Amino acid sequence: MTTAMVPALEGVALTRAYGGFRALDGVALSVEKGEIRGIIGPNGAGKSTLMDVLSGRAARWSGSVRLDGRDIGALSPRKRRQAGLARSFQKTNVFTDLTVGAQIRLAARSAEIDNGAEVLERLELDTIRDSVAADISYGERRRLDLALALVGRPRVLLLDEPAAGLTVQESLAMAAQLRALAREWQVTVLLVEHDMEVVFGISDRITVLHLGKVLAEGEPAAIRSNPVVVSAYLGSTAQ
Repeated sequence: MTTAMVPALEGVALTRAYGGFRALDGVALSVEKGEIRGIIGPNGAGKSTLMDVLSGRAARWSGSVRLDGRDIGALSPRKRRQAGLARSFQKTNVFTDLTVGAQIRLAARSAEIDNGAEVLERLELDTIRDSVAADISYGERRRLDLALALVGRPRVLLLDEPAAGLTVQESLAMAAQLRALAREWQVTVLLVEHDMEVVFGISDRITVLHLGKVLAEGEPAAIRSNPVVVSAYLGSTAQ
């Protein structure tokens, strides 16, 4: 008899309410090790709230969050980062007055694994390591934000719209880089993204949220052709 593999990241009965409104209503999520999981849904579906709960940035929520089978629900965002759960944000989290290299070094100081040089090279930031972040392009800032999250090789990476504001070419290039690094470094990725080309192109499975609940879950092709998902969210983008 084989033993079931423990999920890399698991949310059980995740619920968060604002007054009478439930931003999350009993959401269950199980992401396998090495998987890239896309999270999609219309505005107000609960995507950002889910990311806040998983990363420890939400208050007054119920349920449980488990990292490699360990309940981390009581841990602060910093403690969750040290446990191997990293997050990037929709708005870049970089310091505009510091150089690219200095920011990577700062992130590496608290990481058990200093892979800063490798991250800079793989995300094509090594040639601008001495540039102040205020002077680099928006696309480079987004790659720097991803690089900061990858320093230390976290086991699970939460990405909140990493392609926001990028051109189509930049979005697809970042998606390709991310997929290659996730496979090579065995990083599990949970990705919230509005760019359907990115999310359908990179994800192994997709979870669809609607009104705080899981509407559907499955492989990209099944989600794209699911009539309930098409009606509630995808519409003409499903073609």
